[in-house]
Amino acid sequence: MSHYFTKNSNLKSEENLIHVLFKNKKYSFYVDNGVFSKKGLDFGTRSLLESLDLENMHGNILDFGCGYGPIGVIVADNTDAKIDMIDINDRAIHLSNKNIVLNKVQNATVFESDMYENINDTYDYIITNPPIRIGKQNLYKILFDAKKYLKKNGELLLVVNKNQGAKSLVKDLSKTYDVEVINKNKSFFIIKAINN
Repeated sequence: MSHYFTKNSNLKSEENLIHVLFKNKKYSFYVDNGVFSKKGLDFGTRSLLESLDLENMHGNILDFGCGYGPIGVIVADNTDAKIDMIDINDRAIHLSNKNIVLNKVQNATVFESDMYENINDTYDYIITNPPIRIGKQNLYKILFDAKKYLKKNGELLLVVNKNQGAKSLVKDLSKTYDVEVINKNKSFFIIKAINN
């Protein structure tokens, strides 16, 4: 079975335009088959975005697994930070590039990367709604390898559903990071893991 976190050029394209209201501002995004949450901004991603202290976010930010780009575009539009957006999915890269232009964002760049293989920078923040269905081993690789790409005191910010192991993930992350659950929205945990 094909997932949105894999390369699959064979999936039929049905590009569509959706509109998202965030902090009283309207954003538009092209979405398509084979990219996560094509019906609109999913509840987990919205909860993550609403939990970010955007007014005080500066420096370099990595949007890991950017999909069609809602995190990267909205964070770029609400901060003066430099945003790198990565995904393994070609269609996600294509859509994110279109959505950067569509939303007139100047401070974001998209490029393809399998995990962190094309990352040559370190970041003040890594933000992700991680692909839980990738399996625990790969999920943990994403989250624990993030430490190598975070500056000292840099923050990994993520959203995980309680039903998908959020509590045990907080416990496991605490062995490597200073961890805080900064928000809970229904069953979603917004987690901040600081590279101490």
